[in-house]
Amino acid sequence: MEKPESKARPLWQRIPLYLQILIALILAVLLGIALGAGQPSPNNIVFINNLAIPCNLVLKALRALATPLILLAVIHAFMTATIPGRSGRRLAILLISNTLAAILIGLLVANVLQPGKWGKLATPSDASEVSKTLDPWGLLQDMVPEAVLAPLVDNNVIQLIFLALAFGIVLRGLKAEQTAQGKTDYIAVEQGITLLFEAVIRILHWVIALVPLAVFGIVAKTVALQGFEPFKALGAFIVAVLLALFLQRCYYLSRVYLQSLASPQKFLAGGSDALLTAFSTASSTATMPITYEAMLEKVGLREASASLGVLVGSNFNNDGTALYEAMSALFVAQVLGINLSLPQQFIVVITSIFASVGAAGIPEAGLVTMTLVFSAVGLPTQYIALLISVDWFLDRCRTAINVMGDMTVSAILDGKKRQLLPAEELTLQSEE
Repeated sequence: MEKPESKARPLWQRIPLYLQILIALILAVLLGIALGAGQPSPNNIVFINNLAIPCNLVLKALRALATPLILLAVIHAFMTATIPGRSGRRLAILLISNTLAAILIGLLVANVLQPGKWGKLATPSDASEVSKTLDPWGLLQDMVPEAVLAPLVDNNVIQLIFLALAFGIVLRGLKAEQTAQGKTDYIAVEQGITLLFEAVIRILHWVIALVPLAVFGIVAKTVALQGFEPFKALGAFIVAVLLALFLQRCYYLSRVYLQSLASPQKFLAGGSDALLTAFSTASSTATMPITYEAMLEKVGLREASASLGVLVGSNFNNDGTALYEAMSALFVAQVLGINLSLPQQFIVVITSIFASVGAAGIPEAGLVTMTLVFSAVGLPTQYIALLISVDWFLDRCRTAINVMGDMTVSAILDGKKRQLLPAEELTLQSEE
């Protein structure tokens, strides 16, 4: 039975976001064709350029929210996650190795296919930002901020994560000490951080509600001024991302085959509900209970392995998002004709790993953290605007990979060989 409050909601709020974006895309293409489809009238140029205003506002809001979101997300994850000592170290190694593999796969596919060279896009007006020189050693030396609040202003992702990890580790240690002493002072701090995190998330939901309008404006402007030529590159980018995600899926299955008791067939069949839910909802957080239940009942993992990989690992595991951010940075560089050297691509790897750490539980995390990755490597963030038009679909695909990464970590933690519990050994001996 439908709740009374749902009937009071406006019609557009009851339409799923991806359908809103699809409708916006169709209307934008029709408007772009009506305005000239690459041959606009000089009288319409001002109006066409103004169509991008909503998109520019959305991008500014995302840049403003990105730093506090990731800072609060990392601190919140450290304070609330239950991580055993020895298992926690193994979990960290698995998460880092999977994320690193995802980024390297993404960069490999982007370097081989070079989707950014399949079409032409207009050169941004901010040429100084594009020509920014990247110094990897200088970036490492700049890891420690000059002031505590400086990363929040400068959008420096390395300094931001350094600050978040420092506060997260210290607050987690203080929480453990006070818990051992029977004190409850940490509860107020934890509740305060949780409240701030949820408040920023709610503001982010307001921004995301404007994404269809932003897509409408930027697509209509692009079609009107440049026709459909730019979408050749975007089409190639979609193919490249899907190929990279498929290779990451193969990487997961190979690790499950080599390091887990579950077979890849049973792994995929048992986790199919979780993967389909992740694709349909585009939220790994909403999929978490289904993933946990599937790992226990359908794949047959132990509760400790499933809880550590799915419930804890999902706070830090965003392989699909990291892969997408790395490929997006390289795609934009190719569009602009910038040849990123290996040291520069190394910076993309590092910043993508750090940015993905705080992406758990953030709606449209790829768009939010991408602003930090682009700023860190000197790429113009205005090109994120055009990626918004295809992000609604790719977000669902990379969310499914994020969930599959959680499943893989759980399966590997469960082990290739399972030792029998004492009760099970007594049962076998009695049967013999």
